[in-house]
Amino acid sequence: MPASPYTVNCSILLTELPLLQRPEAARAAGFDAVEFWWPFAEATPSDREVDEFVSAISDAGVQLTGLNFAAGDMPGGERGILSHPGRSADFRASVDIAVEIAKRLGTKAFNALYGNRRDDAGVDEQDAAAVENLIYASEATRAIDAVVLIEPVSGSPLYPLKLAADAVAVIDRVAAQSDGTANNLRLLADVYHMSVNGDDVPAALEGHADLIGHVQIADAPGRGEPGTGSLPLAGYLEQLAGYGYRGYVGLEYKASREDPFDWLPLEHRSVHARADR
Repeated sequence: MPASPYTVNCSILLTELPLLQRPEAARAAGFDAVEFWWPFAEATPSDREVDEFVSAISDAGVQLTGLNFAAGDMPGGERGILSHPGRSADFRASVDIAVEIAKRLGTKAFNALYGNRRDDAGVDEQDAAAVENLIYASEATRAIDAVVLIEPVSGSPLYPLKLAADAVAVIDRVAAQSDGTANNLRLLADVYHMSVNGDDVPAALEGHADLIGHVQIADAPGRGEPGTGSLPLAGYLEQLAGYGYRGYVGLEYKASREDPFDWLPLEHRSVHARADR
């Protein structure tokens, strides 16, 4: 696996620990960067909850590289509220809170999960809500020089963005309807989701290289650690490096063994450790 800057997704990994203990555990495992899905039960957490989350990151001495906006009831099957016409206020409140967290922690990337298709609103209405909410998120995050990520997702039949091209179409739609002002939307290239959904991953990475704002990995089948499946993950990362990608690679997989990081040598886990070599 190429020496890339890695960030541990603490919402799917280290789940044997309480959420606020996971940044310290990632640091103890040799990493200096973490990312999270929306780490709160509600779209509008209390100030105390926000402060406790920020302190957990700061006290661990890790960088929060990425954060999802509120995405609804993920354990219950929801995959975002971006396109939910009745949840725009909640989505935008989470954007404001995420931006305030980012100002304290230096976070520069936010994932806006699109949301499953709904029976109580038409497709055009859902897509219109998504565009309006993304324009709002774009403006809020541009103020701190950050990007908004759009992600194809697998495992949820009602989620409409399956392929990289689907996410890019959303990015293009928002750019067109904002007269080009919403220019900080980027593709989240999760090669696991793309592969499981049948995308031509090498072609997608090549075709959309200039729009890729973040990368996440897991092996398939199983969504386990690299090496537990058959995906050519090292090849994908080498391909991306060849296109000039220098951003973080999110470790967003399900642990299948006692040490979920034993595939990655200790000296490759920390940006600073690699710099000292």
